Amino acid sequence: MFTGIIEELGEVIEWQPSADAARITVRGALAVSDAGHGDSISVSGVCLTVVDSGPDWFTADVMAETIAMSTFAAPQPGERVNLERATQVNDRLGGHIVQGHIDGTSTLLSVTEGGAWRVLRFTLSSDLAPLVASKGSIAVDGVSLTVSAVGDDWFEVSLIPETLAVTTLGLKSPHDSVNIETDILARHVQRLLAFTPTAAESGTTGKANS
Repeated sequence: MFTGIIEELGEVIEWQPSADAARITVRGALAVSDAGHGDSISVSGVCLTVVDSGPDWFTADVMAETIAMSTFAAPQPGERVNLERATQVNDRLGGHIVQGHIDGTSTLLSVTEGGAWRVLRFTLSSDLAPLVASKGSIAVDGVSLTVSAVGDDWFEVSLIPETLAVTTLGLKSPHDSVNIETDILARHVQRLLAFTPTAAESGTTGKANS
């Protein structure tokens, strides 16, 4: 589990595709400072498992489903990525609960400059629209953000200078794609509202009249 508070800007060193997966190597000295084999690191919002590491780098396997759902189609060496180590139980929850299980990608539609901030508007698919609410939380490339405005097929986030400086979001231009993860609480509420127990589950089937 993560909090969406990015700890470090990492850099892709190598991308090795195979028939149905890939292996990515990322440079990030802080991310690997206390990481071991099997530990989780969020790479631009995608939870990956460390399979090898060195003084300032780590390698992880990326499955075909992750490649299909994320911006990891073919990362290029030198590409910057947001890195966050898995949260510890005694850490402050500075952002919100982020699993690193992304819902898919969104496309940056526009960038509006403010006096001391920048407003980014992204596309929002119809299946995810019910899960995104104004003043709610969303993770964009692993960054915990507050939704500042939302429509039927778009949402906006307002970024302060610190977020622009320490994450990849400050480098984004219109038409760029990002990984998004909706709030886990919204996902569970949607599931509860959609779930209809069967007759057997409600205990009505097979009962004889008395």
